[in-house]
Amino acid sequence: MSSSVANSKSELRAHIRARLEKISSAVRAVESIDLCERLKTQMPSARTILFFAPLPDELDVWPVLELSLALGVNCALPFFDAAKKTYGAKQIQKLATDIVTGKFGVREPAASCTDIALNQFDLILVAGMAFDLSGNRLGRGQGFYDRLLENASGIKCGVGYDFQLLEKIPSEPHDAKVDFILTPNRCVRRKKD
Repeated sequence: MSSSVANSKSELRAHIRARLEKISSAVRAVESIDLCERLKTQMPSARTILFFAPLPDELDVWPVLELSLALGVNCALPFFDAAKKTYGAKQIQKLATDIVTGKFGVREPAASCTDIALNQFDLILVAGMAFDLSGNRLGRGQGFYDRLLENASGIKCGVGYDFQLLEKIPSEPHDAKVDFILTPNRCVRRKKD
């Protein structure tokens, strides 16, 4: 990675992080409801979905996960494989028993949950620090999701606040792209290269 791109990414992460810290829990709750309503209308045919476990500063997609489980959709969450230092996916069926706190303090499927190959998904919901109109995603800087997404099938849908969708963000060839970006007020299909 060139130092100028790395610096640009770091600066943008810091800027977005500062904006995220200013969002009140009430605003997050309302925006999460709006996003979940929009998400429910966008995913009616998806039968196998990889969700993400939202961090405290991210929009909460958990209600859609709960609804999807109740409707019999195959739902999965990423888990960190410490031996391989990569993320994989495991199916979850019951939130009360299948969720544990993972290596990075993020909710993950328990070790007893069944693995799902990354090429089995119809839809993958992807959190990020920022997205752009070309489908580029700025993650938290470790590259774990880039490696997960490069091996995953299905529609990749970035999820974020409206201000996290930018015209252009710094990117490199190895950065994974998303097909759509969903915010509380918008659903944007990425521009083709």
